[in-house]
Amino acid sequence: MGAVDERDLGTFGIYTFDFEHLPAAGLRESVHELEEQGWRAFWFPEVGGREALSHAGYLLSVTDRIAVVNAIAQLAPRQPNATHGAARLLADAYPDRHVLGLGVGQGLPGVTPLAAMNGYLDELDALAEADNAPIRRILAAYGPKMLGLARDRAAGAHTYHVNVEHTAQARDILGPNAFLGVEHAVLFETNPDRAREIARAHLVPYLSTPYNLAKFHRLGYSEAETSGGGSDRLIDDLVFWGEPDSVADRLRAHVEAGADHVAVQVIGIEPGQSAVPQWRTLAETLLP
Repeated sequence: MGAVDERDLGTFGIYTFDFEHLPAAGLRESVHELEEQGWRAFWFPEVGGREALSHAGYLLSVTDRIAVVNAIAQLAPRQPNATHGAARLLADAYPDRHVLGLGVGQGLPGVTPLAAMNGYLDELDALAEADNAPIRRILAAYGPKMLGLARDRAAGAHTYHVNVEHTAQARDILGPNAFLGVEHAVLFETNPDRAREIARAHLVPYLSTPYNLAKFHRLGYSEAETSGGGSDRLIDDLVFWGEPDSVADRLRAHVEAGADHVAVQVIGIEPGQSAVPQWRTLAETLLP
């Protein structure tokens, strides 16, 4: 497998769900803006119906420098040969600009997440060996076993909605050499009540799914803290809110804890509005 060099991505990048809903012209305009602002990496999920690898290919085709990271491409929608073939083409067409992030997502019926990922990687490795075309890949990982798999069978791990303490734990498991990319949500709102209201609305899906709840409980949050919309401590740890400088300092704590890269997700954008102004503020605060 290919290595992921944080120097290709920079220390901070942008993560958003918004690109799942924009028309192609809007995608092109928004990713151009990110590139012009100086961002070196763009991360996006696969949740709303757009196929992950073709989506990545389009974004790469309309930009010149920015790296595009699937975060994540789910296992179930594609057989390993389709994933390998698409990722191989992107690696050839856009050298060092695409990273394949893989995740179990909704899972495979009757198979544990770890077994599903191991089996999928077995098939990808066989294909890569057959055509001598290793692919840069990272794995969505939270628990110790999946993080160990990301260390041993990928270039590293991608985490989502975790606190700084988890980043330190993940670095210990991954060791010094594997890549660790951490997503974190932010909100430019200084009123605590309003900030937590917006953050709780954002976190509703994650506080109602068993695997996310298990993740939060492993991190030391009690059942009382993960119920009723989430305690203030949980909310404040998972969504950094406040003035831009304060938010930036809290994001840097992930780097200090061992992250190679932090993908920043801006929340609280009204429907029909764009996060471009917030991305610009973050660029002015975070980028060299």
